[in-house]
Amino acid sequence: MDYKFWVEWPEGGGERIPGYVNRVVQDDLTKIFSAQVWQPEQVYRWRYSGVGRREHPLIYEAHIGMSMENRRVSTFNEFRAYVLPRIVDLGYNMIQLMGIQEHPYYGSFGYQVSNFYAVSSRFGTPDDLKRLIDEAHGYGIGVIMDIVHSHAVKNEAEGLSCFAGDYNQYFYPGERGEHRLWNSRCFDYGKNEVIGFLLSNCKYWLEEFHFDGFRFDGITSMLYWDHGLGRDFTEYKFYYDGNQDEDAITYLTLANKLIHEVNPEVITIAEDMSGMPGVASPLEYGGMGFDYRMNMGTPDYWIKLLKEKRDEEWHVGDLFYELTNKREEEHTISYAESHDQALVGDKTIFFRLVDKAIYSSMGVFDKNVIIDRGMSLHKMIRLVTIGTAADGYLNFMGNEWGHPEWIDFPREGNGWSYDHARRLWSLVDDENLRFRFLNMFDKAMIQMVNDTGVFHWRPEPLVRDNERQVLIFTRGDYLFVFNFNPEKSFPDYVFDAPSGKYTMVLNTDNKNFDGVGRIDEEVEHFTRYVSPGRGQLSLYVPARTGFVLRRS
Repeated sequence: MDYKFWVEWPEGGGERIPGYVNRVVQDDLTKIFSAQVWQPEQVYRWRYSGVGRREHPLIYEAHIGMSMENRRVSTFNEFRAYVLPRIVDLGYNMIQLMGIQEHPYYGSFGYQVSNFYAVSSRFGTPDDLKRLIDEAHGYGIGVIMDIVHSHAVKNEAEGLSCFAGDYNQYFYPGERGEHRLWNSRCFDYGKNEVIGFLLSNCKYWLEEFHFDGFRFDGITSMLYWDHGLGRDFTEYKFYYDGNQDEDAITYLTLANKLIHEVNPEVITIAEDMSGMPGVASPLEYGGMGFDYRMNMGTPDYWIKLLKEKRDEEWHVGDLFYELTNKREEEHTISYAESHDQALVGDKTIFFRLVDKAIYSSMGVFDKNVIIDRGMSLHKMIRLVTIGTAADGYLNFMGNEWGHPEWIDFPREGNGWSYDHARRLWSLVDDENLRFRFLNMFDKAMIQMVNDTGVFHWRPEPLVRDNERQVLIFTRGDYLFVFNFNPEKSFPDYVFDAPSGKYTMVLNTDNKNFDGVGRIDEEVEHFTRYVSPGRGQLSLYVPARTGFVLRRS
């Protein structure tokens, strides 16, 4: 049964969808959204418990609606049957689902939320989502939700804006209640009723759907009255200049406290571009209590480097600094690219590397220097990003194998096309194309991280050879070696290293990953004695190659 409320106020009245509704559907003909009574005959019976806390999340970021190759909105059941096995095979231990809360405009990517307690019906039923999460738990994979509490859609018929004739019922009055860039409403975090609504929302998703945590979207907008717009945050004075929304900071702190009281095993991740200190610090130390923060400077650095620098100009000292620049007391998630870097007007990293050659030269028998460069750098960029990551890593669905082009949801400006709101799995499944080699490398890379536990140690630089573009660093007993030089290989590269025997673990130049196979991976490398515990190591380091060695 579909229904709506009729709400009256002194100046008039209107149809409204209840704020706490947990099921909203859209009529196929009228396109009007209505609440729906959701009372299945059988209550969903969970088969598996949660997976427990992930100290080092390896996150596969995904959007249900664009997860299939068909030109339409995909479903939870399709994702469960077709994409989840791919994630299991790759070895990621967490999935981050976007766009779960109901949103009237599909093209918003799920960020213009109208009904905060409702699963988006365009993907299926609440039980379909439960079944997906349950099956992921059966594989030992946690599922976190991309939760939007930073703003709400302006729509009055579908959302909370002017719910009972008062524009300020849920939201700040005046300009503070409007996000001019997002064209949305900003919550009044100083109201107890709003705090209760949002805190209950966190509890609801944890208890009803057994999510293993949240990524809080866009909290920079919450932390500052000006939403952080037009600010670079290059100095600490910008963090605390009277521009902070203390009510929002209090809410985020309360949310983290509540979430971890409901389930101490779940994790929370902050998406904050400002870098405000304390966001990912424990509550007992005066922080906001997030377990992790997204290392948003890393993808920005890669895009800037690829746009502005020729390969010969890559400065490995700067590269290592940018990839490891973080506060020691904060846990971070690194990534080369997420969905953000490929939104309309931008490109995936692989498409940026190879451009139009992707359409004509990806065959396994084609020889193309542009594709060769793109394949090599795509693997190296990912390996050095995860190799320098502090506590976790994230990848967006399909980008692990070099998904082409960009993301663009159906909208008036593109003729309501689904061409760029889908994943072209047929490309990676085609053995005649080279995409599959990038997929194989990603699987090997994730397996390497799972097998070695390298996140237990911090990266320590050994060599930052800017002239020859060679970067070498250690993580515990593992040695990461990169030669970003586009032309020069070094047959006898000598450097100081911890003494011992070194054997190959992972090599981007392996023929299984579409490499040239210039390194004999069976060779054992021994250090020459220099001093107690220290030695000299000599390695063959081919151009545009990265590899990992284990010391014993």
